Amino acid sequence: MARVLVVDDDALVAEVVDRYLRNAGFDVDRAADGPAALRAAEARPPDLVVLDLMLPGIDGLEVFRRLTARQPVPVIMLTARADEADRITGLEVGADDYVTKPFSPRELTLRVRSVLRRAAESAAAPEPGVLRAGPLVIDPAARTATRHGVPLGLTVREFDLLAFLLRRPGHAFTRVELLEQVWGWSYGDPSTVTVHIRRLREKIEDDPTAPRLLVTVWGVGYRYDAPPAVPGAETSPAVAGAEASPGDPRQAG
Repeated sequence: MARVLVVDDDALVAEVVDRYLRNAGFDVDRAADGPAALRAAEARPPDLVVLDLMLPGIDGLEVFRRLTARQPVPVIMLTARADEADRITGLEVGADDYVTKPFSPRELTLRVRSVLRRAAESAAAPEPGVLRAGPLVIDPAARTATRHGVPLGLTVREFDLLAFLLRRPGHAFTRVELLEQVWGWSYGDPSTVTVHIRRLREKIEDDPTAPRLLVTVWGVGYRYDAPPAVPGAETSPAVAGAEASPGDPRQAG
């Protein structure tokens, strides 16, 4: 039975969410503020956290950072309908999903199932070898990423998105496709992808305003382009040990 930690200072909202999740077969813990949430997570580590951004004591973003610093855990954030800035900030720091208030408890339950299913599939999938493309090296098993040998501070979702694109250099994906393949969502706001692409560019591009690795394919979406080989230098395939396809037309955008 998966354990869900519900963190919300609104007792009525927390009670309704608790009831729906228990009826759906989940084990549920509750916390009404940031410090209580951190204590609850330490006492009984959750499989997923439903986290309100507006909390007394310690706000939701700081609770998120502290929770995920201990160990990776899927998080669904609850945000105010009118506050787009909170939603974007939550996605930027690596939340797996967001739900705006007021919301349907049934929809939230479905999203909890979806995020947990995606997390289980990712954990069960065999890890590929080390990914090398241009200046980037990603080790999916160790969950490490470097650029020119320097570690990158990536959120869980940034790491997943970058690894997905590095496995498929030269392939353009729409935002909807990336939502489905990386987030495991069959629905959702495509701006989620836009936010994460922007954040990745800030971390891996020499000039994020003129990207040459994570390029925009106008009218389609995004593509990872490994930089062209330097004459006389040894080229690196996307996956260590793999062979490049003959006649591969990939080049930097």
